[in-house]
Amino acid sequence: MELTARKKQILKVVTERYIDAAEPVGSKYIAQAMGGSVSSATIRNELADLTEMGYLEQPHTSAGRVPSPKGYRLYVNELMEQRQVSPDEAADIDAALGGKRKELDAVLAQAGQMVSSIVSYPAYAAAAGKSGLTVRRYDLLPVDALSFIAVVMTADSRVKSQLLRTDLPLPDGQLPNLANLLNTHFTGISTEEMGAKLMSLASQLKAELFMPLSQAIEFATGVLDRSAQHQFFTTGQTRLLSQPEFQDFGKANDLMALLTDRKENLPVPDENTSMQILIGPENVNEALKDASVVVASYDIGDNMRGLIGVVGPTRMDYAAVAARLSYFAESLTRMFGKNNELPPKEDHIS
Repeated sequence: MELTARKKQILKVVTERYIDAAEPVGSKYIAQAMGGSVSSATIRNELADLTEMGYLEQPHTSAGRVPSPKGYRLYVNELMEQRQVSPDEAADIDAALGGKRKELDAVLAQAGQMVSSIVSYPAYAAAAGKSGLTVRRYDLLPVDALSFIAVVMTADSRVKSQLLRTDLPLPDGQLPNLANLLNTHFTGISTEEMGAKLMSLASQLKAELFMPLSQAIEFATGVLDRSAQHQFFTTGQTRLLSQPEFQDFGKANDLMALLTDRKENLPVPDENTSMQILIGPENVNEALKDASVVVASYDIGDNMRGLIGVVGPTRMDYAAVAARLSYFAESLTRMFGKNNELPPKEDHIS
């Protein structure tokens, strides 16, 4: 059966009406939307064909039709009109992301919150892990005789700290010496080299010095190991409950659990893909079988990549979501680029 231009037009009308109204679309509305150029009888025949071809579905309780995942895919690939963010939306995004670059974690969390607020769906942000990262600097801050704070700055300028406790009292005035030892011998090298170097020093240091040194190294290697993994930030999970498809909390429960407790399983696009749309069963994760994901990537710099994604019903407004995510991704790439600042507005708003 041929997918004619008229069938595509009807599929487009059904999809966009269902996105707006969340109600099955009947032939009467389609006839009006097409300006009366096609009779209701012809439209009903075309709807039957589109249903048989798998592009539309007919809920049992209604004579109207809704798009199937296959129909949404055709709509996204061929029928959806490309959009751009409005000047007001662009200004809001620029204001939120403007200025000097903040700690990467803060930028990711803020970007996710902004996207979720604008599209009214849950959002997630992530930074692709960076392998081969090393420590640039250590600082050790005294707390009391049995504890100190280890501060680690990685080569990509992330700063992490942790309170560490020892079994033996720290010798008075020795923390600066240990910090100097760390900065002299344990910066700019891999975690494997750090472990080997620590073992080589075992026989040269007293236990009360070797123990805090080994604790600081253990903390630093943990920081580097975590930096090699994706870091996910999710927000807006409860926005799912405002969508008709997820009014039943039982249906939304698995998806909310994924966003909250198993967020590392959220989709990550291929490295060379700037934008990816996954519709319903195209998502590998079972919790996403009745949802769609739109995710965009951007360049953080230092050979690192960031991700910003939206999770919503298959009925989501793909054109609007894709436009906003694309603008976010472009803005974040620019922010992490030229002097870590956003360009003037006229540089990136057409």
